[in-house]
Amino acid sequence: MNPPATTLVTPPRDAGGVGSRQRGSVSVELAILSVPLILLIVLAIVTGRTEIAYNALTVAAHDAARAASISRTAQLAEDEATAVAHATLAEQGLSCQALDVQVVTDQFARPVGEPAAVTVTISCDLNFGDLGLGFTRQVEATFASPIDTFRGRA
Repeated sequence: MNPPATTLVTPPRDAGGVGSRQRGSVSVELAILSVPLILLIVLAIVTGRTEIAYNALTVAAHDAARAASISRTAQLAEDEATAVAHATLAEQGLSCQALDVQVVTDQFARPVGEPAAVTVTISCDLNFGDLGLGFTRQVEATFASPIDTFRGRA
């Protein structure tokens, strides 16, 4: 004996019921949620670029302070630190709107045998104009490197 045939019954469409009231609601929800989502993505990009810039500045400050600490004179230390900072940032691919390298060489005047150090502070203004944002953010890194205690200084 054959089993009874089953027929699928589809419910009739309701011309003005629940289904027609929800038409287009996904588009509205997507439009509402897209703004915060885009803002979150832009915030992540700004944060990432700032952190990458800070790391590049830290490397540059370290290299510049080390170059300054092995110099014989305070003036040569300033020149070397500035040149090394610019070269390191160029290698890192960091583009600053404004770059400032400050080298503190006061301790070169200390007598031989007394501990001394050179401090380098590098600050960079990052421009976020390419993201459609009209602001800059300053990032800064500082590093101090000891001067050889028993080496002659001028």
